[in-house]
Amino acid sequence: MSPAYAGEPPAPTQTAPEIMRDVFAPLTLPDAPNRYRSGSGLPGPDYWQNRADYTIQARIDTATHILHGDETITYTNNSPDALDELWVQLDQNIYKDGARSTFTNPERHPRHTDGVTIEHVGIVVNGHETIVTPTISDTRMQVRLPADLQGHGSKLKLHVAWHHTIPGVWGGRTAVTPTKDGDIYEVAQWYPRMAVYDDKRGWDTLPFLGQEFFLDYGDFDYAVTVPWNFTVVGSGALTNPADVLTAKERDRLAQASKSDTRVMIRTAKDVTDPASHLARSGEKTWHFHMTNTRDVSFAASPVFVWDAARINLPPLPPAPGMKPVPRLAMSVYPREGIGPTGWDRSTEYVKHAIEYFSQQWFEYPWPNAVNLGGHGAGMEYPGIVFDGWDDKGVALFFITTHELGHGWFPMIVGTNERRNAFMDEGFNTFIDAYASQHFNHGEFAPKQDGEYAPKTGRPAEDILSVLKDPQAPTLMLPSELVSEKYRHPVTYFKSAYGLTLLREQILGPDRFDAAFRRYIKSWAFKHPGPSDFFRFMSSETGEDLTWFWRGWYFENWSPDYAIDSLSRAPDGIRVTVRDKGRLLLPVTLRIDYADGTHADRVIPTESWYLHDSIDITVAGSKTATRVTLDPDHALPETDRSDDQRAF
Repeated sequence: MSPAYAGEPPAPTQTAPEIMRDVFAPLTLPDAPNRYRSGSGLPGPDYWQNRADYTIQARIDTATHILHGDETITYTNNSPDALDELWVQLDQNIYKDGARSTFTNPERHPRHTDGVTIEHVGIVVNGHETIVTPTISDTRMQVRLPADLQGHGSKLKLHVAWHHTIPGVWGGRTAVTPTKDGDIYEVAQWYPRMAVYDDKRGWDTLPFLGQEFFLDYGDFDYAVTVPWNFTVVGSGALTNPADVLTAKERDRLAQASKSDTRVMIRTAKDVTDPASHLARSGEKTWHFHMTNTRDVSFAASPVFVWDAARINLPPLPPAPGMKPVPRLAMSVYPREGIGPTGWDRSTEYVKHAIEYFSQQWFEYPWPNAVNLGGHGAGMEYPGIVFDGWDDKGVALFFITTHELGHGWFPMIVGTNERRNAFMDEGFNTFIDAYASQHFNHGEFAPKQDGEYAPKTGRPAEDILSVLKDPQAPTLMLPSELVSEKYRHPVTYFKSAYGLTLLREQILGPDRFDAAFRRYIKSWAFKHPGPSDFFRFMSSETGEDLTWFWRGWYFENWSPDYAIDSLSRAPDGIRVTVRDKGRLLLPVTLRIDYADGTHADRVIPTESWYLHDSIDITVAGSKTATRVTLDPDHALPETDRSDDQRAF
């Protein structure tokens, strides 16, 4: 009779070889390879992706908190299919009474509005606009086309006019937040935006229930009109600084582009000085441009203190017709955020995050990175993140680094957050844990901010509560089905720790880092799924990692080893090691000697292909005193009581 195993127990009559066949059997991944997605995990020779370019004009009525917008989307159908309809996301409808999210995630959007009012929808082809009547269902809008949009690069323009009320405080990541000097408008999910049509599902029309997003890439040209005393920061580059900034502000930005320490663009004194603005009445229109991005967001307020420093990366080539734009790390926040452990250090954190992630993984592709101190949504958008003005110390460092890390996952590597959140939150938590070690000689390391490593900051111990919990979901469970109880322990922490195990225990940093960098480069500005990632890492690293994908991602299995016996042999010692778990990670066997030295043997995964017990002979003339499995506690073993024996 075989011993009990962690995870789902084997059938009582199952032998050890049968159990190991289950562990190491071939794994059928959710998406089969084809001409679009290859068996190597790379985009296939016929990979295609549609494109959405936006021109948007918006105005905020601060008396009513209503945002009015008018946009033209240039949609390119690169698919092989002719499309008879378009699907558009209306995320602001999450706030309507009766919205689906009211029943599924009421805690995520306590504010209610009338949602978005669609004023006009038109299809523009060859300069001629045809007015159409859309069908709106919850947070989706179906636009039936007057004529099919052919594939292989055909284009049309979709013209939409709309308005909606910006929710009040919190509001589920888009909000109006009061401070002592005035309101901060944090504006996100604010414009009708194209749903994704891809090779996996056709139109991906999951409703917005309060989690996150899946979007196509394109260029954005957007303008925001606000009162004269407002400052606006947003995704991308400000293209009309002379129209909205004073000469002094422009000079300070020029200084910041040459400085590794922050330069004040707007000071605390400027906040209450009307003369610090270019105009004293009326409105100003702030114009931004961002290339090759999946989204844009912005913040607007009369209360902003604003500082900036340069990002030490090669300059970006300017967009057509534009001047080169310096790359800047920026922070904007109300006067309440000022302080030596508070937002005085924000730009230092922004600068480090962008430079470190660029050096380690993939170069940041956009001109600016902005940290907004507002309500504290802790939310990421390309080029700008929304954090809390009252964050301080380690909490401010962690949230800044984490939210900016999302610039890589999912802003550069465009995963589907609504379906596979572990490839977004978990992959990002993985890279920002290493950023915490790197910053200022580990000033804030290890990462254990209560959200991602909730107990000790030692992952092999912190993950045990998940691995031992029979109710814990697997990483492959669709995002919306993971309850709030498990969202951070599983989606963030387990996913991140899985990559740590892959890097530090299975592959080694050299092989992992090279493969992970190529994965990011290969799928930058594209849409990989879990199957693509699993295939890529196995192919690129030269390892059949099926057993790991099954045990860690598709199941909730854990490792557990035991020393069954220890004896002396004529030429050394003999150790019998038994496997009790179903996640067969490489494990270190350490032999301690009487002279104070030790020797390590790594037992590879392949040792367990046919049986659950192996005999290891360690030759040598020195007197051994003790043997230990996993002496550094690097593995998440569920039972360490039988990991050591002494003579």
